[in-house]
Formats: sequence, structure tokens, C-alpha cells
Amino acid sequence: MKLPTPRKRGDAYRIEVMFNGERYSCTRDTAKECEQWAAMKLLELKAGIATTPKDKNPNFSFRELFEQYYRNVGKHKRSSRQINEQFSTFDKKFGELSYKNIHDITPKDLTDWRNKRSTQVSAGTVLKEMSLFSAVFSYAQKELFLIEQNPFFMVSKPKQPKARDRRITDDEIKLLLDGLNYTQGQVPSEPRHYVAWAFLFAIETAMRRGEILGLTKDYVFEKHVHLPQTKNGDSRDVPLTRKARELLTLIQHDDTKIIPQSENAFRLVFERAKVKLGLDDLHFHDTRHEAITRIVNKRKLPVEILAKMTGHKNIKILVNTYYNPNVEDIADMLD
Repeated sequence: MKLPTPRKRGDAYRIEVMFNGERYSCTRDTAKECEQWAAMKLLELKAGIATTPKDKNPNFSFRELFEQYYRNVGKHKRSSRQINEQFSTFDKKFGELSYKNIHDITPKDLTDWRNKRSTQVSAGTVLKEMSLFSAVFSYAQKELFLIEQNPFFMVSKPKQPKARDRRITDDEIKLLLDGLNYTQGQVPSEPRHYVAWAFLFAIETAMRRGEILGLTKDYVFEKHVHLPQTKNGDSRDVPLTRKARELLTLIQHDDTKIIPQSENAFRLVFERAKVKLGLDDLHFHDTRHEAITRIVNKRKLPVEILAKMTGHKNIKILVNTYYNPNVEDIADMLD
């Protein structure tokens, strides 16, 4: 009988064999060890030596669980694209653990994974991933009734990283516009022009990148734009400053969407431009911080009204995370 070919998963190799409709698998450090195990396992099964205890939990791997979660739950969420991206890198991220039976995964396994992952990405990224994969195990517990406890509940989370307080200077705005070959007041006609336009529009409206990219002409009104669905699941009306209204008059194409390009294409243009210009630490989301701070400093908008504009249900998050005045701004307010 021909042995299956071992597959590399992260830093290890995995092999599966079928016998009488049952699947058996193992993970080893090398492909050769996998092949040796498979050959011995098949001999034992044929000889009737290897048996599976009747009370043994069914073999349902972490990867199979995540795949089922995405198919039944994740793909229907607004964050489906991000969840799918997590699935595409799942084997590389979890290695041997991705093929371990979920009944055998312990808090120690997940703690070891968290510690290793923390050396690869930021604490914020680890927190987001832990939240997603905890939801996957909760799905196994509460919807599939496969496990009695969620092992993630016994794993400590990394400390929440300090909120970004990055401000955007006028010089940086000019540098970015020049790098994207765009001049304020210009009708955008190239993909890079729309990225520059969106950057300026975000600073005027405090809208998120996804909200701007999803905005259609049907929801643009004289003094506001309507967002049917936002990050928190609710609709929102965003009032427009004079400059924001002027920017909208520059959109003269026939496409339904204000920005006629995909989110991925938009992101790539922005990321490549900022790296080329030496603005590596600039995030598009920093425009939201900058917009909120400018609105408070220049227009003295009360925080409860500002929260309606930005869509924040928790005013504490709005004040502590997004409003980033420097000491000179505060001194000017005192005068």
C-alpha cells in the first residue's frame, strides 16, 4: 500500500492514513519520521493490534473547527475578510497545534503559542487573534457541544497596548500629496489621486477608511453623508465641513462609489507611497485621530455632539483614544 506524502505544517510535518473508514494522523519533526509512523500504524491496524478506545473523544482538529466556524459563522460577519485572511495563514501561525485534536488542546498549549506569537507581532495583534480564536472555541462549546470548556478562558491576555497618539503635520500632508502626484483642488483621475483625496476627506470628516471606500453617491447629501452600516453595526450621519463639501464636488466620475477602487488596491497604493516617502509610521487611521483633535481645537464641538459625528458609543474611548491635543493646544484653550 502506497503511503501518503507528509505535509509540512509550520516547523513540523503531518501525515494522515485511512483504514476501514477511520482516519489516523500524527505530527513529527521530519517527513521521514512521519512515513515511519504511518508504515508502522498500518501494519498494526491490519494485524488488529491498534485499537481505538470506545470512550475516546472523536478526532476533530483545531483547523477543522476553524474551517467549520468560518463556513457557518465567520463568512457571514462584517469582518469576514479579516477572518478569511486568518484562515489562509492558519497553518503557518499555529504549526503542529493546528492539527491537534481540540479535546487535547490545553491552556498550556495556547499559552506557549501566545508567548511565541508575541515575539512575532504586536500585543494588539495578539489580542485580536486571541479574541477570534477564543470565539472559535466558544462556538465548539456552545453551538457544537464538542467541548465542555473553552481553554482560552484560562490564558492570560497581553497587556493592552497604549493607544496611538500620532498627529499628522501639515508638512506630512503636503509630502504625501506630492508623492501621490495630487494637488488640493484637483479633480482625481488616477488611483493614487483618489488615495490622496480620501486622505484629505478623512481629516475633514473623521470617517474610517472602510467607510469612505464604501460610500456611494446615493448617500451624499447637501450637508452630510449617510453611512447605512458602520463598524459598530449602526447607521450614522456625518456632517460635512465646507472643505469636505468642496472635496466632494471634485468627484466627477460615473461610478456609483465615491472611490472607484477596491480596498486592497487602495491600501497597496497608500502603503507603498508612505514607505517611499519615509512615512513608515503613518497609518491611514491616524487621520481619524487628527480629525477629531482638529474638530475639538478649532470648532469647539462638545464631546457628546462629536460622539454622534464619529459614531462612538463610549465617550471615554473617544476622549482617551482619539482626542490627542498637545500641551500647546491646551494652553491656547486656556487663553
